[in-house]
Amino acid sequence: MKKTIYIADDEQNIRELLQAFLGNDYTVEVFETGDALLKRFGETPADLAILDVMMPGTDGFNTCAKLRRASDIPIILLTAKDMDADYITGFTMGCDDYFTKPFSPIKLVMRVKSIFSRADAQARKSSPEELSFGDVTIYINKKSALCREQELRLTNTEFALLSLLFENCDRAISREELLNSIWGYDDSVETRATDDTVKRLRRKLAECRSNVLIQTVWGYGFRLTRGESQ
Repeated sequence: MKKTIYIADDEQNIRELLQAFLGNDYTVEVFETGDALLKRFGETPADLAILDVMMPGTDGFNTCAKLRRASDIPIILLTAKDMDADYITGFTMGCDDYFTKPFSPIKLVMRVKSIFSRADAQARKSSPEELSFGDVTIYINKKSALCREQELRLTNTEFALLSLLFENCDRAISREELLNSIWGYDDSVETRATDDTVKRLRRKLAECRSNVLIQTVWGYGFRLTRGESQ
């Protein structure tokens, strides 16, 4: 069965462009507003959503936040702005990736394919049911994490990154490996996704007073360490 993708963008040419590029491999439904997409999602959920930030009615950021409260599906944001504040807001709201207009539709299609390929690979992968480090335990099959019996509310991308760090807790992981494993990018792609995801994970671990720390290995990547229990 084909995966279903919902796209909300108030520009008709963008809707038609994405439908043309994605329609052969996926079931694609397009909407002029985030409100229309949310209404449809409430009736029949999709497997992935692509949202324009600047839309009439509920904008892309708030549409993203509402979707994230209801589901853990991957969410990609599109924006005409290339500003750090917008980028940070998008990831804070729970998006998984961010494309600035004008963007390459081929690169976006590749990103969508990598998201679904990774999800399918993880579903087939034989891995332990749970992983523990410090006072955090990850339950792979349930896609959930607990910090001292308190649930860590993680997006798909945050969960995937933390799981990879837990699976390799005995070594440092490079940014290139994280990009390839989590986002499906190679190291030539300029993206802040890795660092922003790590920042969000650090904040969430600090909020639950965890002793798990994500340490930056300067010029290389990240590794897990244990700090003092808070």
